[in-house]
Amino acid sequence: MMSTPVLDTTIRLIATDDAGRPAPLSAMDVGSKAANLQRLAALGLRVPPAFVVTAASCAEYLAAGRCVPAGLREHLRTAVRHLEHTTGRHLGGRHPLLVSVRSSPPVSMPGMLDTVLNVGLTEPAVHGLVRVAGNPWLAWDAYRRFARGYAEIVMACPPAPFDRLVDGHLQSAGVTSVQELDPLAMRDLARASVALARALAGAPIPVDPEEQLESAIAAVFRSWTSARAREYRRLTRLDDETGTAVVVQAMVFGNGGGMSGSGVGFTRDPSTGADALYVDFLFNAQGEDVVSGRYPVVGTSDLATALPGVYQELLASKPLLESALGDMQDFEFTVEDGRLYFLQTRAGKRTPWAALRIAVDLVRAGLTSPSAALESLRPYDLSAIDRVRLPADAEANRIARGVGAGLGVASGAVVFDADRACARAGVEPVILVRPDIATDDVAGIAAAAGVLTAVGGRTSHAAVVARHLGKVCVVGCTELHIDLARRRATLGAHGLSEGDPVTLDGETGCVHAGVVPVTRERPEALLAVVEQWRRDLGHDVAKS
Repeated sequence: MMSTPVLDTTIRLIATDDAGRPAPLSAMDVGSKAANLQRLAALGLRVPPAFVVTAASCAEYLAAGRCVPAGLREHLRTAVRHLEHTTGRHLGGRHPLLVSVRSSPPVSMPGMLDTVLNVGLTEPAVHGLVRVAGNPWLAWDAYRRFARGYAEIVMACPPAPFDRLVDGHLQSAGVTSVQELDPLAMRDLARASVALARALAGAPIPVDPEEQLESAIAAVFRSWTSARAREYRRLTRLDDETGTAVVVQAMVFGNGGGMSGSGVGFTRDPSTGADALYVDFLFNAQGEDVVSGRYPVVGTSDLATALPGVYQELLASKPLLESALGDMQDFEFTVEDGRLYFLQTRAGKRTPWAALRIAVDLVRAGLTSPSAALESLRPYDLSAIDRVRLPADAEANRIARGVGAGLGVASGAVVFDADRACARAGVEPVILVRPDIATDDVAGIAAAAGVLTAVGGRTSHAAVVARHLGKVCVVGCTELHIDLARRRATLGAHGLSEGDPVTLDGETGCVHAGVVPVTRERPEALLAVVEQWRRDLGHDVAKS
């Protein structure tokens, strides 16, 4: 490895020096994702090699009217040579190096900025990937994913035509999911996706992998100014001017079969604060599948049963992450043929109840100080923290059950799109009901009292955002079927029209007809601990 993380002022390597000591990176310079990747590598966790284009380049790009900074391509070539040397693969070569291109803002913005995966793929590179991986299905699936991702994010193509293309190929093959396609059918779908991208954009996807990489980085820069990113920064009071760094990382493949997959985990329960690993996992998938909220996922116990070695590695990493970073962590990972790789970690978004419990537990474990814990609680109104629950007799009103993605209970009128949630929220509480939900719906999530989806997991980006914004969220409700044209839904045998009242229980995942009364519990013992910290530190308890 290189002995320094610095190539120049534009690009920095994510590595450790020859003595194995961490090469420090500043989050203000390279973003929290890149800085934390460096810390993961320094802990001895398995991290794919990467480099980061600094946030200053994003600011320069946007200030210059979306013009790529002078000399960036030459700097990228130097950094790519480092990845090639480290991996033994070559961008556009016979043994192809593929990379992911991800945002790295100074403060985490889950799902608000764009990602492009499998950059570097062309049809010749697909054949090279088949030789390297020995898995034709993986190679053609990666090409399909790249064609769609590049078309949507870089070339601004709409997603609906790609959905229709997939549906048509599934129907022709007589299967219900892309995982059931054989390698030849996947090859046909990949080639059709490339052709569709060309038809929609009026130009082909570049076959020069360096051009692909440069344009993918520019697209991630542009996503800083997207409507959803601006709205999220407004809602969370983040700086609008800093821009985002971009991490370019060697791909590892979760779409390689039954011993592979992608997941998101929290070192503690982000809803309750319980000291237990909290994982969503999707077999034979890439990371965007998990966080998109469009696919059913499995939880911690299923992962432990199917891949016990991976589960034990995750358990062993839990105290390492919390000790090194001093807080509950939200991490993303990929399993490639049974081998675990960490892709990022960050302080996890959590409910106010969880924030209080985690702060007390971390101090008791010696992982943080009372003063640091008080600082972490500063955004929360401790006088208002409570746990809202439904009484036992509410079971009589239950009409469906999904997966609870947070604490609390919310009642409101059903609406089926984010615009209506925003329009009606000023009049009455609303529940946003969707087949799935994306971070594009952030304004509707913020306006609604609660969110209910038919598919998706607890760790999807939209669920994470909903939890952080204090919204009750129930996902993966398989009994939910929505007819958007008629603005109606069914939950099992129960029908709902827009405007009908429902109640969501974010803890149990239950959905109830009508408005159900609630009970409230205060965390008095935990609050007493915090009050004692304030006294010990000489804080004015009355004003705290």
